[in-house]
Amino acid sequence: MELTWYGHSTWGVTVGETDFLIDPFFDNPFTDTDPEELNPDHVLLTHGHTDHIADVDRFRGAHFVGTPELAGYLTDEYGIEDTTGMNLGGTVELGDAYVTMVRADHSNGIDTGYGTSAGMPAGYVISDTKPTQIADEDSTTFYHAGDTSLQTEMRDVTATFLEPDAAAVPVGDHFTMGPMQAAVAVDWLDVDVAFPMHYDTFPPIEIDVEDFEREVKATGSQADVHVLDGDETVDLEELL
Repeated sequence: MELTWYGHSTWGVTVGETDFLIDPFFDNPFTDTDPEELNPDHVLLTHGHTDHIADVDRFRGAHFVGTPELAGYLTDEYGIEDTTGMNLGGTVELGDAYVTMVRADHSNGIDTGYGTSAGMPAGYVISDTKPTQIADEDSTTFYHAGDTSLQTEMRDVTATFLEPDAAAVPVGDHFTMGPMQAAVAVDWLDVDVAFPMHYDTFPPIEIDVEDFEREVKATGSQADVHVLDGDETVDLEELL
């Protein structure tokens, strides 16, 4: 499984021959990528705020996944009809991966954050094997937490039943978790690798990202924190 961070909450994930893009927003200071150069098979949307869906119209050839409300908005506003509306707790098989939508605690107005609701915000767990109650040591699983506060479902559901190996968590504070709560989330998730995201994009979420590294250590978590450069790609299996 390959992971590419394009800044903010925008990630590319490759599982086998299947390419995913999560929350396309390329107007951020971390990336020099021209979105026209990307050709994802599937675009996953965590929620409807502008800094997560601003570039959806650049990927009209892809299949889009989001809440039914957000999928309907894409069709009505952009004419994008290749969509799958799903909801929290659901799992869909997409190419070589299984994608489970999980809870995120946040607001979810479309575009401005003050308009029509896009339903519940979400995170995604992406795995190369189907999630079951029988642990599979050979599986590789990545959790994108979306925009969220700290919530016990990370510990009680996501960690226990979906068993992510790595997690990308928002750390910028103000609109999401800050370094301290994000570190607790990493500890609860019991992941081997943690990636910070959703920070330093604009003034309210500017932080010292080293605070996150220190807070993770303070929890006693054994997770390795990887602070990626924008447009950096890593092979997750090599980090585990």
